[in-house]
Amino acid sequence: MTIVAIKILFISISAGVLGSILGLGGGIIVTPALTLLFGVDIQHAIGASLISVIATSSGAAVAYIRDGITNIRVGMFLEIATTIGAVTGALIGGLISPNLLYIIFGLLLLYSALAMLKKTKQELPGEVPMHSVASKLKLQGEYYDKALDKQVPYNVDNVYSGFSVMYGAGVISGLLGIGSGSFKVMAMDVFMKLPLKVSSATSNFMMGVTGAASAGIYLFRGDINPLISAPVALGVLIGATIGARIMQRLKSKTIRKLFIPVLMYAAIQMMAQGLGVKF
Repeated sequence: MTIVAIKILFISISAGVLGSILGLGGGIIVTPALTLLFGVDIQHAIGASLISVIATSSGAAVAYIRDGITNIRVGMFLEIATTIGAVTGALIGGLISPNLLYIIFGLLLLYSALAMLKKTKQELPGEVPMHSVASKLKLQGEYYDKALDKQVPYNVDNVYSGFSVMYGAGVISGLLGIGSGSFKVMAMDVFMKLPLKVSSATSNFMMGVTGAASAGIYLFRGDINPLISAPVALGVLIGATIGARIMQRLKSKTIRKLFIPVLMYAAIQMMAQGLGVKF
């Protein structure tokens, strides 16, 4: 068991690094790794993954807030929708068969990869109009981009669409235990037209609250195993702290390209598992 725990620890460190850079949460790696490599039951894997989501948020959020990349106003506003969605997803999670969970997870990963692929050449958003609600709530902001060596001001658009997508992100988080960072980043990057780094940093900030809302229900159901969750939490926390420093030195184009092969591979593996196909 000790050797297995060490292996889980190192995989979790990698998950934390990638998760904090992309704002996707460690769960997007942890859940497939636990189920495919270690044969962990999908519900226990999701429980451990929720713990990893909280650890990712804890490790990365501090650095991003300190450096002014996280938009706290946007995060707190959208957290209303994601928290309600997370509780909804966790409540219905026990009613869905494991095979269906695998397929849903695989489709989610595939969609995330395709969404990233379409925007690989974009570094910063173009001219973005200011939404009336965003103006009233003062959601706009600016940050210093270390990779571009300049201050980047930005506006916020399509607030209603972003809020709706965030509710769906919360449902997915509670259902699959992945922090739904891909949907959070997509809502802010694609719909609300925030810069990718701001979207990623704000997603990391939000994931801890969303994950905590779901984790309590999984804990009550007995789906969080301390022997699995402890090395996952430690590894992801270490990795997220490292990843937060790396992300600020990368260009947005590089960040978008970095995770596409990982997402595609994991998507295929998870859907195959759900359909009972073996490679």
